[in-house]
Amino acid sequence: MDIDQTGRDKILDLCIVVSVFNEEEGLDNFYKNIRKHLKELNLKWQVIFVNDGSADNSGAIIDRICQSDENFVGIHFSRNFGHEAAMIAGIDYSNSRATICMDADLQHPPSKIKEMFDSFEEGADIINMIREENEDNSPVKAWMSKSFYVLLNRISPVRFVENASDFFLISRRVALVLKSDFRERNRFLRGFIQIIGFNKKTLTYNANRREFGESKYSFTKLLKLSFNAIVSFSTLPLHLGVTAGIIFGIFTIIVGIYSLVMWLTGDTPPGYTTLVVLVSFAFSVQFFLIGFIGIYIGNSFEETKKRPIYIVDRHAEKSN
Repeated sequence: MDIDQTGRDKILDLCIVVSVFNEEEGLDNFYKNIRKHLKELNLKWQVIFVNDGSADNSGAIIDRICQSDENFVGIHFSRNFGHEAAMIAGIDYSNSRATICMDADLQHPPSKIKEMFDSFEEGADIINMIREENEDNSPVKAWMSKSFYVLLNRISPVRFVENASDFFLISRRVALVLKSDFRERNRFLRGFIQIIGFNKKTLTYNANRREFGESKYSFTKLLKLSFNAIVSFSTLPLHLGVTAGIIFGIFTIIVGIYSLVMWLTGDTPPGYTTLVVLVSFAFSVQFFLIGFIGIYIGNSFEETKKRPIYIVDRHAEKSN
């Protein structure tokens, strides 16, 4: 559901889109931190809080901040639609030469905003922020993240920047593309901005340990996001069934010839254990492929329903 842009003709220099979901403990700290860094810039800027159906006091804090500071506005969803929907809603609402997406937990450091905007002024349309370190990540989670990008780059015709995050800058013309196209219900936004084209640049940052709250991305949510990314950018899993069928067909012919020869010579073909393992493996591959086909069909079904990506309940801004 696109946001009404009526009366918002003034183009700013920079908009910061901040996705918020149950961040009541750290919102005031984030507000002070980002306001400090933005005031140091000689720019016309605005911060857009997108309240993604928070169940805590985040909505009230956003209202208080926006009513006291004209540079801050809030968008409240009718319910939780997810981090990806919150980012695209903020981009829809933005009206600036450059837009930065970031989280409210300060793991995306506001101190990097100046460097990002300077790179934009030098001609970059898309600036991907690459995590060099993440103090909250366990070695297992870091390995899984790296493995995901390795896998995605192997099966996708597009080359993705490894360790890219939801902390990025896009120019106005990239934002306009995202507002009119790339309106899938199952999104991988950090991937979308890498296939649009235009001038790109990568910068690095260190994600500090969260001072308040906990990460909202559980293992299940990360797994779902990974599958959405694979389905969005590659059809290779759909071709695995044909490849597996050819391999098993060849193997079946070989085993059949071997069994026939053994029968003609009067011997009983051995290998009961091998047969059981082979059948079990074949069923595992079959169910794996059926599962992937189900994901593709499910995503296609979601797209055909054309339900809104998000629904806005209300806005928050300083009264005149």
